[in-house]
Amino acid sequence: MSMYPSRRAMLVGSGLAAMTAMATTSAAAAERPGPGRALSRATAAYSALRRGFDAKDGSGLVREQYPAADGDNAYSYEWPFSQAHIAALDLTAVDATYESELARRATAQEHYWNPGGGTTKLPGYASYPIAPYGGGGDMFYDDNEWVGLAKVQRHLQTGDTAALARAKEIFALVKSGWDTDTSHAAPGGVFWTQAGWSQDRNTVSNMPGAQLGLRLHQITGQADHLTWAKRFVEWTNAHLQSPSGLYWDHLDLKGTIEKTMWSYNQGVPVGVHVLLYQATHDRAYLRQAERIAEAAYDYYVTQGRLHTQPVFFNSIFFKNLLLLASVTRDGAYPQAMADYADQVWSTMRDPATGLVHFDTAGGTQAIQQAALAQIYAVLAWPSAKWKTLY
Repeated sequence: MSMYPSRRAMLVGSGLAAMTAMATTSAAAAERPGPGRALSRATAAYSALRRGFDAKDGSGLVREQYPAADGDNAYSYEWPFSQAHIAALDLTAVDATYESELARRATAQEHYWNPGGGTTKLPGYASYPIAPYGGGGDMFYDDNEWVGLAKVQRHLQTGDTAALARAKEIFALVKSGWDTDTSHAAPGGVFWTQAGWSQDRNTVSNMPGAQLGLRLHQITGQADHLTWAKRFVEWTNAHLQSPSGLYWDHLDLKGTIEKTMWSYNQGVPVGVHVLLYQATHDRAYLRQAERIAEAAYDYYVTQGRLHTQPVFFNSIFFKNLLLLASVTRDGAYPQAMADYADQVWSTMRDPATGLVHFDTAGGTQAIQQAALAQIYAVLAWPSAKWKTLY
């Protein structure tokens, strides 16, 4: 595989119409479910993921969608697989019996690792498995950042040194994606992908990179990680933060901004500013995190837009709000997360298969199922663990 489908193209048919309809369904907010119920639902969602999507060849990889269609690849792309991997990681944090499952997914994650590197000659995860499972593909910086953040989460929770080493390799790759051409409009920023068909610089390629750098600074104390993280943040705040405080999607080389506001592009900057506060003890960063969170909560939750967003964007959004809540103790964010999860469970899940359906055709993407498992798994965590989130 030489090309990875656009994140924007992936959203076609991913259930935005169905979720918009769901938003009109009123449901009385209930008390946050206890960790037992949340864990039960997380394990049920994950079991359905395994039944519906796991490849049958022992690779530990997953299929892209269920039911499979003619012409589908043998395996999913890196972005969906990473979210299945992270679902196992999130479950392991509250259920040690998932350690073997996480090890299986972590081994499968390496089927995407390209030691020879892409255009910048640094190793990283390709967009499709490499031989013998596939032909590899272009590298996407955000794909790599999600895995890097997962590795940091694992290290923070268990002290896993191999996970930390891999996170450092990924951060080196991300730094190599920085735009150094001063002739470009708004020079700087990390490109979305190494593929020649896109030269966008995105919120999602810069802010998760900053978050990874801040976590590495937090763990190692190395000043270079903080310096680069601030560089990513300052560029994104200067060029992709709207007057409302929320973040647009991306900027091209001519300076044209794509102004769609995705929920994950709001969540990650919240987490980034929390980590900047913790790294510098400058409360201005915490106030900025709170302002972004409040604006995003109003935009998505209060104004009813949350259900127009893909569930896999909302998972990232809510995790970062919990990272903020680990500092501020604001109970509104975990409650909104629980309300959202329960509404998806009650209106979008087929009890017969355990799979969620966000489109009228009744299909499910692996990344959607993995996201629901993540959300419930994290709802089962004790609040003391929220500080390890991204």
